[in-house]
Amino acid sequence: MIRYKKDTDNIVTLTMDMSGRAANVINHEIARAFVPVIEHLKEEKAEGQLKGVIITSAKKNFLEGGDLEYLYHSTDRKEIFQFAEELKHVLRELESPGVPVVAAINGNALGSGFELALACHHRIVLDQTGIRIGFPEVKLGLIPGSGGIIRLMWLLGIEKAYNILSSGKLYHRHEAVSIGLVDEMAGTKREMMEKAKAWLLNKEEGRRPWDLAKCSIPQGTAKDVKVANEIRRMAAELAGRTYNNYPAPQALLNVLSEGSKVDFDTASRIESRYYTNLISNQACKNMIKAFWFDLNYIKEGGNRPKGFGKFRPRKIGIIGAGRMGSGIAYACLNYGMKVVLKDVSKPIAERGRAYVAQRLEKEVASGSRQMDNQEDMLNRIVTTESSADFEDCDLVIEAVFENRMVKQKVLREAEEHIDEYTLFASNTVSIPITKLGEAALRPSNFIGLHFFSPAEEVPLVEIVRGAQTSDETIARAFDFVRAIRKTPIVVKDDWGFFAARVQNTYILEGITMLQEGYPPALIDNLGKQCGMPFGALKLADNLGLNMVLKYENQAAEHYGSKYVQHPAVEVLRVMLEELQRPGRQKRAGFYDYDGDQSIGLWDGLIEQFSATLIDTDNQELTDRLMIAQVLEAVWCMQEKVIESIPAANVGSIHGWGFPAFKGGVIQYVYDYGKDAFVKRCKALQKAHGQRFRLPAKFEEIVSQ
Repeated sequence: MIRYKKDTDNIVTLTMDMSGRAANVINHEIARAFVPVIEHLKEEKAEGQLKGVIITSAKKNFLEGGDLEYLYHSTDRKEIFQFAEELKHVLRELESPGVPVVAAINGNALGSGFELALACHHRIVLDQTGIRIGFPEVKLGLIPGSGGIIRLMWLLGIEKAYNILSSGKLYHRHEAVSIGLVDEMAGTKREMMEKAKAWLLNKEEGRRPWDLAKCSIPQGTAKDVKVANEIRRMAAELAGRTYNNYPAPQALLNVLSEGSKVDFDTASRIESRYYTNLISNQACKNMIKAFWFDLNYIKEGGNRPKGFGKFRPRKIGIIGAGRMGSGIAYACLNYGMKVVLKDVSKPIAERGRAYVAQRLEKEVASGSRQMDNQEDMLNRIVTTESSADFEDCDLVIEAVFENRMVKQKVLREAEEHIDEYTLFASNTVSIPITKLGEAALRPSNFIGLHFFSPAEEVPLVEIVRGAQTSDETIARAFDFVRAIRKTPIVVKDDWGFFAARVQNTYILEGITMLQEGYPPALIDNLGKQCGMPFGALKLADNLGLNMVLKYENQAAEHYGSKYVQHPAVEVLRVMLEELQRPGRQKRAGFYDYDGDQSIGLWDGLIEQFSATLIDTDNQELTDRLMIAQVLEAVWCMQEKVIESIPAANVGSIHGWGFPAFKGGVIQYVYDYGKDAFVKRCKALQKAHGQRFRLPAKFEEIVSQ
């Protein structure tokens, strides 16, 4: 568990090596393993036989986060609080006896794993690509619970600490040094250990700033008027951005504010109380479920066809150097692949290279990327106007105009130059993959890869299985998406696939409310307040009202005589045919525009649709906006459009921004309460019609 080695200079090296695990993680086991080790170190210090301590790891990582399985299932608040205090005590003992300690960080140090490093007096990180350092807890609805918030505040000040903690960002080693998370880098493991020893030999005693009478928190505490005003500003900005739906960032700010006014140990107990409250919060449970259990199920291949070896794509062809194609190119280049970027002419294809270069320049300027890495990426992209350059590509992706004939034309041109092992993928958002595949020479190798804009940022990719797509092609496409560090969900080739189909119900419900007479500002504000990134009307404009109507027309074709026209269709036709306001692209929709920027809701909406209702049941409107999406997701599962709850949950959060604090579309049922949800659906069905009817297999699906 912890190997102890002492040299002739009385420097002890503690090497963490948890048995039976590929990585070291913080849990009760390792916390308790440190207790006798620290007691022995204290005895040696008292005898004058200890100069310093180096902590490092025998694993590829240094130390990673806590035991989320334990945290997710924990319900005993007293037990949670005691565990936090127990680990805090271990780290406090490590830093306080006056023995200098160095963290020799040879791999990832994340979350509570980095809290151990922060409890050391000096931190040295290995200068190795791929090492990440930081606090991702907030992305799981959590906060650090082992003193990390308080230590970071004392080292960097309230504002800097808050920005680091609330972002959940993982920093590469150069960034970590530049912002003060780590003190220095070493080129090799040997150099790292030599630097650690040299630092210890030149250090008489190890005392932290918070244990010294003359030291204070950088830039001041919340007792200071200027700092207090800045905390209020940050709190207001947070509330405006999240509508107080996410308790973790607010808890961070509270701990920093309250903790800055008291001594270190009291501040640490304050941190433990907020930590305990969060773990007991349903929003935290939902986010752990989505971003740990569900996401890991997908990453580990839960929906990947079995029996096929791992596909390792090295060279990717991309057709179309527009915003989408350039974004896909960037994503591939960023993870070591070569890219052939084709358009109708080489100068147009060069625009794609220029887009990648501009993005890289910004990253270098911000310090998030090194210059040599930028040059390497640009050297791996080739621009062309000829499909012949796809000859040795492992995968070709078309990202051209959303037109069936255009897409089939570029497919045929590319297939003349690729071999029987190469995959061809379409990035279509609305054209059936099976129909596009009719033009393919090898339809078993043809697949849909639906990226979301901007492709280099949105983590989700829908893998769309056509009627003739083989299982091996699905498996290889899955591996490609994972290779560019995105989240793949496998979906059936059906109207709207999964994400667009479910998202459309949110848009349609908002438009229906407009037709019923509800004020448009109320509709969009309620959408944002319940956690959606955009109001329904704003999202309709962004997507384009033609596309919203197209998806609904596809639904009508799909269901035939069983189809019941959505009330929103009438409004869409008025907007498109009578008023000629199709959305943002034409700078006229539910909103008015100045260039590409919306300048407010169109003044004519209230008059045109008699939006005059004043007495509103906001909870019912919110329920309608959310439950419409949940029910459509269940219908998708019943119709085998998507086949697992993890894929539905993660797909909804990553795909169109379903509220993460609800855990995704299916987890929403449990957040609401299953019995209460069923009761609410029946009431909504009675009041608003069949679109709120529970699918026949609802109970079976949500109980998986």
